[in-house]
Amino acid sequence: MMFSSLVLPSRFLAAGIVAGFLFLLAPGPVKAGEDPVYTGFLSNLAVDGYDPVAYFAEGRPVEGAADYTLDYMGAEWRFASPDNRDAFRQDPERYAPQYGGYCAWAVAQGSTAKGDPLNWKIVNGRLYLNYNADIQTRWEQDISGNVRAANQNWPTLIK
Repeated sequence: MMFSSLVLPSRFLAAGIVAGFLFLLAPGPVKAGEDPVYTGFLSNLAVDGYDPVAYFAEGRPVEGAADYTLDYMGAEWRFASPDNRDAFRQDPERYAPQYGGYCAWAVAQGSTAKGDPLNWKIVNGRLYLNYNADIQTRWEQDISGNVRAANQNWPTLIK
């Protein structure tokens, strides 16, 4: 028996389309090509809107205000005051979190993950964020080794 054409029932076609769509949405390992600043999926806010200067000036995370913003490296940065915004503008490398606000431990492992502005540490004048308190505890077990590894991995992880 010879078929001149093969016609699939529409339910198979629909199932294939749905499966393909779900495959595209499925989370997978993070690969090179991440944006240089973590902003989340539906946001353009760096550090989830927290003021990066406040970690240094006040020793704690402080939410920034929509009234005091600055665009830097393709992201919107918020600040608690115009003075903090101006300090950041003068020296963004000093205040911006390392690895663009991605989790410092993840970068040390050769990957990326969200950095949580509530899980932070300043080491040698640099701000580091971690995914959560448990991950921060892991990172703190060998800060210098993790920073060394992250510094080596970081250029391969971003666009």
